[in-house]
Amino acid sequence: MSSTELPGVRSTAEPTSQVGAVRVADGEGLRTVALPGLEMNVRFRPAEREGLPPALFVHGLGGSSQNWSVLMEHLADSVDGEAVDLPGFGWSPPPADRDYSVTALARAVIRHLDAAGRGPVHLFGNSLGGAVSTRVAAVRPDLVRTLTLVSPALPELRVQSSAVPTALLALPGVPALFGRLTRHLTAEQRTRGVTDLCYGDPSRVTPEGFAHAVEEMERRMALPYFWEAMSRSSRGIVDAYTLGGQHGLWRQAQRVLAPTLLVYGGRDQLVSYRMARRAAAAFRGSRLLSLPDAGHVAMMEYPEVVAAAFWELLRDTATGETDRDTADGKG
Repeated sequence: MSSTELPGVRSTAEPTSQVGAVRVADGEGLRTVALPGLEMNVRFRPAEREGLPPALFVHGLGGSSQNWSVLMEHLADSVDGEAVDLPGFGWSPPPADRDYSVTALARAVIRHLDAAGRGPVHLFGNSLGGAVSTRVAAVRPDLVRTLTLVSPALPELRVQSSAVPTALLALPGVPALFGRLTRHLTAEQRTRGVTDLCYGDPSRVTPEGFAHAVEEMERRMALPYFWEAMSRSSRGIVDAYTLGGQHGLWRQAQRVLAPTLLVYGGRDQLVSYRMARRAAAAFRGSRLLSLPDAGHVAMMEYPEVVAAAFWELLRDTATGETDRDTADGKG
């Protein structure tokens, strides 16, 4: 699980511009992908040179493509990056069928990749986006080159107490109750609460990043479908946690063929750090990056460290492919 819109850890020196209500960092672009019954906003950062492999970034509950901006900037010399706003989040409108299940969100990602013809991609997912990306990698291995999961929302038997309020959003009537109980809170107070929940060290957030997050909080809270998207997506996570058999997320994790990087934060209040060991055992041949001081959004708190771990995965994967080609007589 994740957040409402989160502030970045650092303030970029480059100027930002506004495209409508959307904040776009220097070097980024936006486009809208329209598919039957589905419209998604896509944030992209063109690769620094031609021929780089494509990558796709998927945000968590209540987040947006903007959560990946800093990491995409760090990886611009390695991948051709795109980040989607899942249906109902960021600047993407709700899906026509109002289906926010993990399966439906995974289907949206698959439809986008099929329509764009960009696969196989280096797929990144955080929190809810981690569950979505796991499902994509399991059912469509042809679309995924590598998989990087930051605090993926995979089923836990003992949920941390700090994650309970987010899980309660799945219950009928609770979102309306939350809305009434918190209607007196300012956007700044809401953003401070989200930051305290999702960051291992909230003091790392710059004043500029916090101000931008407050602006986005005000915009999101004014959307008529805000609570619907939050509650139905929360319900989708809970439903995914209860699925058994081949559709269970842990079973699907075992089916993932792509080389996988797992990133867990020691101060994560939403996805327990103790799940790191189980995840490392479930994803075959995976590697684990443990960040003791990170919270739920390590790619925002420690983008340089996450980027370095991905570069290592990328290098080792490329070396492995070269070794296999040589063994097959292709070298």
